[in-house]
Amino acid sequence: MIEGLGDLTLFAWSAFLWMVSRMPRRDTLINNMYAIGVQSLPVVAIIGAFTGMVLAVQSYTQFRNFGLETQLGGVINKSMFRELGPVLAATMLAGRVGSAMAAELGTMRVTEQIDALSAMGANPIHYLVVPRFIGCLTMIPILTIMAMFMGVIGGAYYCIQFLGIDYHYYRTNSQRFVENWDLFYGVAKSVVFGAVIGIISCYRGFNCLPGAEGVGRAATTAFVYSFVSIIILDLLVSIVLDQIYLSIWPVAPSLFGA
Repeated sequence: MIEGLGDLTLFAWSAFLWMVSRMPRRDTLINNMYAIGVQSLPVVAIIGAFTGMVLAVQSYTQFRNFGLETQLGGVINKSMFRELGPVLAATMLAGRVGSAMAAELGTMRVTEQIDALSAMGANPIHYLVVPRFIGCLTMIPILTIMAMFMGVIGGAYYCIQFLGIDYHYYRTNSQRFVENWDLFYGVAKSVVFGAVIGIISCYRGFNCLPGAEGVGRAATTAFVYSFVSIIILDLLVSIVLDQIYLSIWPVAPSLFGA
């Protein structure tokens, strides 16, 4: 386990050095960003919208018992911004994007295409890993913002149209409880999650075992390791961001105005 962690660290360091020393080809980078970002947009939007609705359904009964159903806006939006939006989007993308990258690179390893790149004088990490890593690092935070936005819209639509909560009180409580820091909180998490998904998926693909079974195992382990890392890092990043908030920015302005 320690040897594998060290190998992964060296792999990530090599990808980072190539990223800062020479950018990949524009067409390769755009194609990867399109595959990671644009093609994942519909499913991320659907997951975000229905997550907001589910939060409304699950929270309404408990809040109504205390006469606090008008507070649902703040609870739903804060949950989407700080926790559910980043984690659910990253988990879904680890399954869709991470597994696909691991399987693609694993197939290239099995069919010796990566060795052919090295024989032709091209660095496989710079040509194959860096565009995918940059795509994850840039597109996953944008997709997370979309998931947050759709969660807010979905929760507001269900609360107002189906639960009969007054729009004015719903909007007012959302303004009171949601801060700029909450949006930054979720986006900062998504950047970390995107980097982890990109590195782990590419590493598993590069170290794929021979044969079709090896490719399938690489795709599976890429998702499992990415998911476990997301959950662990979610806790660690939350602790760090909370400490930063309490020590540097004890009072934050409202996201939707005063």
